[in-house]
Amino acid sequence: MLTIRQAAETDCPLIRRMAEEVFPATYRGILTPAQLNYMMEWMYSEASLREQFRAGHAWFIASSDGEPCGYLSVERQGEALFHLQKIYVLPRFQGIGAGAFLFRHAVEYIRSVHPAPCLMELNVNRRNPALRFYERMGMRRLREGDFPIGDGYYMNDYIMGLEIR
Repeated sequence: MLTIRQAAETDCPLIRRMAEEVFPATYRGILTPAQLNYMMEWMYSEASLREQFRAGHAWFIASSDGEPCGYLSVERQGEALFHLQKIYVLPRFQGIGAGAFLFRHAVEYIRSVHPAPCLMELNVNRRNPALRFYERMGMRRLREGDFPIGDGYYMNDYIMGLEIR
């Protein structure tokens, strides 16, 4: 059975452990090892995670039969704009519906804090096979860009969007 709970700043070590498993598995064939390491520290260091909590990112941890299986974070970026910053399912839990479960929860969360129509955006690497998942969930490609993230690295992404009503 899948369950979800809102994470607290004290969950940073758990989020980091899950990211250490899922992030390389997701991007191994897309990014160089050096960029993978850089991005892990940039997004998932203890300091970075704590800063994300303090900046108001809402984090959630999904579990399957009591075992943590994935996570997501949502950031409000404007009056009617939210960004799905992260949504990942550990490899051994992929295929059980956890990704759709997390995605639906992100939408429900946004509706709970903003009942008026709004837009949820997501950056996804242009070579990431998860593009098809996001399209199945109703997202559409809005634009693309190459975004510098430091150390000479770029995120080569589509920005996808979902109108939430």
